[in-house]
Amino acid sequence: MNSVLRKDAEEIVRAAVSAVLPEEAVRRALAGKRFPGRVFLIAVGKAAPRMALAAADVIAESVEAGLVISKYGHFADNMRGMRCIEAGHPVPDANSVMAAEAALELTAGLKESDTVLFLLSGGGSALFEKPLIPLEEMQKVTNQLLSCGADIVEINTVRKRLSAVKGGKFAAHCAPAAIEAVILSDILGDPLDMIASGPVSPDSASCEDALRIAEKYGLQLSPAAEACLREETPKELSNVNAQVVGSVRELCAAAAETCRAKGYEAVFLTDMLSCEAREAGRFIASILRSHADEGRKQAFLAGGETVVHLTGKGKGGRNQELALAACEGLKGLKNAAVISVGSDGTDGPTDAAGGYTDGDSYDALKAAGLELYGVLRENDAYNALKAVDGLVVTGPTGTNVNDIAVGLLGADG
Repeated sequence: MNSVLRKDAEEIVRAAVSAVLPEEAVRRALAGKRFPGRVFLIAVGKAAPRMALAAADVIAESVEAGLVISKYGHFADNMRGMRCIEAGHPVPDANSVMAAEAALELTAGLKESDTVLFLLSGGGSALFEKPLIPLEEMQKVTNQLLSCGADIVEINTVRKRLSAVKGGKFAAHCAPAAIEAVILSDILGDPLDMIASGPVSPDSASCEDALRIAEKYGLQLSPAAEACLREETPKELSNVNAQVVGSVRELCAAAAETCRAKGYEAVFLTDMLSCEAREAGRFIASILRSHADEGRKQAFLAGGETVVHLTGKGKGGRNQELALAACEGLKGLKNAAVISVGSDGTDGPTDAAGGYTDGDSYDALKAAGLELYGVLRENDAYNALKAVDGLVVTGPTGTNVNDIAVGLLGADG
């Protein structure tokens, strides 16, 4: 393994993630704002604890009550008296339902002079849920959507219709109170109604869209679930002011800046990466191979969110699969590497943020008795990368603005 490239790669992605931590973004969003009546702070998502603490710093004297909902293991030690609920992700669990019910109870009967400060980040679709069908069925539908290769917009188009708090329904519940929404985007293009399935945003998708997605992927739905897909969601909300304060574009820009500081020529490929993870990995590897004989330090950056079509029962995540799929294309290159990480520090149901491979990884897999195509077929990237020291582990970062993949070429590539 190329220790120099590995060190550079990890420092680049860590610096990029540090640049999009939510504290400063939340402070900027709330600077100078004054709320005339009572303020109820509700934070939902993987970045919720850090967003909530930053907001409390700015408007502490105005907060009547606070509720923070995030993923297991994501909370700080001191949440300053705010109620905290840990819940399931990427599939909702009983705590997700309890969290939504707590938010509905907190905001019941609000007055026009009240304000709900709603801090939203990725992961909210699972963490904040009141299903209109039995929870067990909601979990099964969610698992179908996550495993069929649907992208996040398609997934959220369906599941917001199966929920009593998504697709603008939570905002409608809070009326006539005003909602001030501060949002970290984890979806390409920052569509407000799709981030965490849009609890406080009018829904741009239609029933026909949801039914078409269900048919496209052959979803197994009960008559009750199918009836939910035929129920329209709010298309206008007059009580919401929303602003996006962080996105994958900022993540990529910060990574490029660090690349340049390390002497790499940074080439920005896209912040709209949306395809099969393994295809993205192969593509980035092919770019590196095309430029490998140019003899200069180069970095190729792509941000977005890939998908994994599950064909096996292994352990992994989209970033791990992307990095692993790149290793065949990198085989034999002396100074080439690919790293891919989720900005939230978690990739799939694992403790890794993503993966790293370089020109030595393919042979290292063979030496460990692993065959690349078989591993990918089983979606077992985690165990394969672990065997060749290719896992990238950061722990929860406190933010969530999609993923970043970086292909690096050293000067003597």
